[in-house]
Amino acid sequence: MIIGIPKEIKNHEYRVGMTPASVRELVGHAHIVLVETNAGIGIGFTDDDYLAAGATVLATAAEVFAQADMIVKVKEPQAVERAMLREGQILFTYLHLAPDLAQTQDLIKSKAVCIAYETVTDARGGLPLLAPMSEVAGRMAIQAGARALEKSCGGRGMLLGGVPGVAPAKVVIIGGGMVGTNAAQMAVGLGADVTVLDRSVDVLRRVNAQFNGAVKAVYSTVDALEQEVLAADLVVGGVLVAGAAAPKLVTKEHIKNMKPGSAIVDVAIDQGGCVATSKATTHDEPTYIVDEVVHYCVANMPGAVPRTSTFALNNVTLPFIVRLANQGYKQALLDDVHLLNGLNVMNGQVTNQSVADALGFTAVNPLDALSA
Repeated sequence: MIIGIPKEIKNHEYRVGMTPASVRELVGHAHIVLVETNAGIGIGFTDDDYLAAGATVLATAAEVFAQADMIVKVKEPQAVERAMLREGQILFTYLHLAPDLAQTQDLIKSKAVCIAYETVTDARGGLPLLAPMSEVAGRMAIQAGARALEKSCGGRGMLLGGVPGVAPAKVVIIGGGMVGTNAAQMAVGLGADVTVLDRSVDVLRRVNAQFNGAVKAVYSTVDALEQEVLAADLVVGGVLVAGAAAPKLVTKEHIKNMKPGSAIVDVAIDQGGCVATSKATTHDEPTYIVDEVVHYCVANMPGAVPRTSTFALNNVTLPFIVRLANQGYKQALLDDVHLLNGLNVMNGQVTNQSVADALGFTAVNPLDALSA
């Protein structure tokens, strides 16, 4: 199979779909890997590094898209990239389609085979290709939130961990999953007063045990969420419903009544955000202010630490890339129900129920799509 690695073009996106080490694995399986020139430069890999791994370096993304059987990326394809997809071509990347009608329509039109990292599952019910980026984003959320609380950024002028004699900031984390627990780990390490909200008692028990009582684990009712958000200096939104749009748990009324200069980091923004006033921002302009509350809503947070993020992502995506290349997409999907769960769009049809529900499409059973 011919695998194509274009250079990422989203704002301040420096990650790359495959490292030279990953390329070497594919070449070792007798596949051809095409890499756009300077695709890995943002994480310190030159074209020579890819050539040494056995790749062919091409001058433009158009050449990569035109020749490749499978495109491996990091972020969702931008409009110019979607226009280069063709029928039957495999696209393997993060898609986050639920809040993105335009992208979904373009992928339907392309008739490409679109497999989303974020909906591939595992035997434990987890999301193994989303997990490493959730770890990164959760940890970064506290760095970003600490910065947003500084006065020069419009914040309250608080040091997250306080100092002896001065109380630390109150951090409220909505969701005790991968994002939430990693955010809590960083916040506790900095000495903040940390509360995690979740609707699963089992999750709350895990959080309580993991942090040995250093984090307050609170069951998330409407009333509890309101009380905690209004008392918070920093709110981190780490809610995830796989494949679906994130629920708007923090309302406009909550924002109006939060402390002036408090901050929100909405990590769920890739799926539309869990805060009613959230809108996607970029690393160029990461924050904006609504009702005196600083909002940080960067849609590709891990892109700010691309070297760490790329290696972490390749660790989990490489086995699936190899399987798709070795077996072809049909057999690979039929042999692995967890990879099949990653199929979002195929042959002009939406094959993920959550995406279809969010955008008003009729979902087609992925097995039916494959048999057709």
